[in-house]
Amino acid sequence: MVTKISLTIEQCKMARAALGLGVRDLARLAKVSPNTVTRFERGESLNPRTIDALKAALEKTGVEFIPENGKGAGVRLRK
Repeated sequence: MVTKISLTIEQCKMARAALGLGVRDLARLAKVSPNTVTRFERGESLNPRTIDALKAALEKTGVEFIPENGKGAGVRLRK
């Protein structure tokens, strides 16, 4: 059984930093407005489909999301 990993605010910020993406870059890749990315990173509620779009865009660009394992969720760049 595969567990779906939800995108956290911290993972989004870490992934953008690792990829050198700005808010506008991620917004363009996820096909959302820059304000939507900012709202998410401030902790505001978004539609789950919007969060999935952000996560998918980051994954497509080369990020792997690491699930919570007792030490916190994380990100890494795909080889």
